[in-house]
Amino acid sequence: MGLFRAAFDKIKTGLAKTRSGVAVVLGDQPLSPTLIKQLERELIQSDVGVKTAIELTKDIQAGWERGEIESTGDAREFLIEQLIAYFPQEDRTIHFEDRNVGPTVILVAGINGAGKTTSIAKMAKSLRDEGKTVMLAACDTFRAAAVHQLEVWAQRLGVTVVKGQQGGDPAAVAFDAVEAALARGVDVLLVDTAGRLHTQDPLMRQLTKIRSVLEKKLPGAPHEVILVLDATVGQNAVNQAVKFTEATEVTGLFLAKLDGTAKGGIVIAIREALNIPVKFVGLGETPDDVEAFEPEKFIRAMFEG
Repeated sequence: MGLFRAAFDKIKTGLAKTRSGVAVVLGDQPLSPTLIKQLERELIQSDVGVKTAIELTKDIQAGWERGEIESTGDAREFLIEQLIAYFPQEDRTIHFEDRNVGPTVILVAGINGAGKTTSIAKMAKSLRDEGKTVMLAACDTFRAAAVHQLEVWAQRLGVTVVKGQQGGDPAAVAFDAVEAALARGVDVLLVDTAGRLHTQDPLMRQLTKIRSVLEKKLPGAPHEVILVLDATVGQNAVNQAVKFTEATEVTGLFLAKLDGTAKGGIVIAIREALNIPVKFVGLGETPDDVEAFEPEKFIRAMFEG
């Protein structure tokens, strides 16, 4: 219970911006049509999405008129239950390959500034804590700083990183990394990619090429494609997710930068737009600041004080 409480408190801290706005509306005051309209605005500002916010508050209004939702506390609990229902029971874990076949290859994508490299470090630390051996592939050959940052994390975490020449072919680095992971019997290979903008078609094609090379070298790879999204950019994160899924088959999302400045409603908007599970949430800057995404825990942290 202590560990759950600590994790819940950390998520609550990360969602403080969302919770504070809704808390003002759903405070100690009578429920009314005016208050419900204010709640609609707060939900929209929390990045839940306009359509979803309108639908939810219409249902609250109807429940209030029927006498089923009488107080702000009732409205809060109704919101929590409805939003939890947006997330059906599904597998949000990493799917590991049979060790006798080869390493589990996890391709990680996302735009510059989304927190991709830090998120890779968090996944590497979490996997190592589970007793798995980890290797990193520095396929962002366009930026020397990106490779250096990954090398720093690799040194801190005690894992190996495979890199190529600056400006070289990222797909070639991916090929070499799989070869090295196979030779050394590594459990998991985390493949970093360039922080490509989702509007840059040539770079998106490069992402598709990397995936094809991985598949050619190790049939079935990549076994996971994790897209890192910056939770602070709001609805633009949805646009990014849509574009990346067009370039490669994304199997899971890592929602980064939930450190108090983000608006947690973006997980609802993403769920509405794409049927892709959120697998991880990043809650800070250190490798330990990561949690597996649990919808009920997350939603309650958005609204409960």
